[in-house]
Amino acid sequence: MDFNDVSLTALRVFRAVADQGTFTAAAATLGYTQSAVSRQIAAIERAAGAELLERRRDGVRLTAAGRIVMRRATVVLDEIEATARELSGLPEGAGTVRLGWFPTAGAVLVPRALTTLRRTDPALQVTGREGTTPALVRALRAGSLDLALIASAPPFRAPDAESPPLALQTLTERALCLALPSAHPLARSGFVDVADLRGQRWIAGPAAGEDRLMGVWPGLDERPEIVHTARDWLAKLQLVAAGCGLTTVPAALAAAAPPGVRILPVRGGPQEQRRQLLARLPQPPTEAVTRVAAALRAAALETDVPEGSE
Repeated sequence: MDFNDVSLTALRVFRAVADQGTFTAAAATLGYTQSAVSRQIAAIERAAGAELLERRRDGVRLTAAGRIVMRRATVVLDEIEATARELSGLPEGAGTVRLGWFPTAGAVLVPRALTTLRRTDPALQVTGREGTTPALVRALRAGSLDLALIASAPPFRAPDAESPPLALQTLTERALCLALPSAHPLARSGFVDVADLRGQRWIAGPAAGEDRLMGVWPGLDERPEIVHTARDWLAKLQLVAAGCGLTTVPAALAAAAPPGVRILPVRGGPQEQRRQLLARLPQPPTEAVTRVAAALRAAALETDVPEGSE
């Protein structure tokens, strides 16, 4: 085992593959060819004398040896990046937090927290990106994110089976809501009865890979009629405003709903609860991460929405 000849490029490629979950996605992110990525991974595995990535049909995951190397590689890469930031002349005491969030959290919760941080901690730098919960969890494991806002639905299992378990904190647990056109007959009341959802037209997200079918009310005892498919939540809400159909949304999105959309609770069946959680690796957080987490908690408390919002 000899890591003396392992380059920073190989370490960055290794982290990108673990982060993105596939060689192809890592190559696209880095601007490399897939063969170049494969060569860098082969080199670091030769140096380690062990397989660091388990190749599976749905992508790759870190092996036990891979987790050890990733933990050490993250320290090295973070120190290099910190040195670059310090040499660039950032104010003393400035910290950088790499934040990830699931799509709808970027509509209200994240902007509110960042607005607060600009006022209270102007020297603190927050860089961020949107992603699905599985992708954000991979990025935390790979060390390319410090903190992630992830989503969870019943039965609220751990976001992955890796060890050690991620440190998780629930920010909110609220009932899933329904977005419908203001002129829709079901919008006349302050809530929608679940029995009235039979026969409705739906706007859903694509069901592929790690994403479940999002947008259709869970547990309907019929095959839903999906008239439009859109991944972007804003596109879904604009289609709702145009009278094209209904879609499901977290309660917190009421604050970002366009004109012509009502956000209503659904009654008459089991409550469809959804959680927003903060996730990070289990080691003690830096002061900067602690401050960002506090701002997100405060913003979550401000996003309680009254029933029947429009």
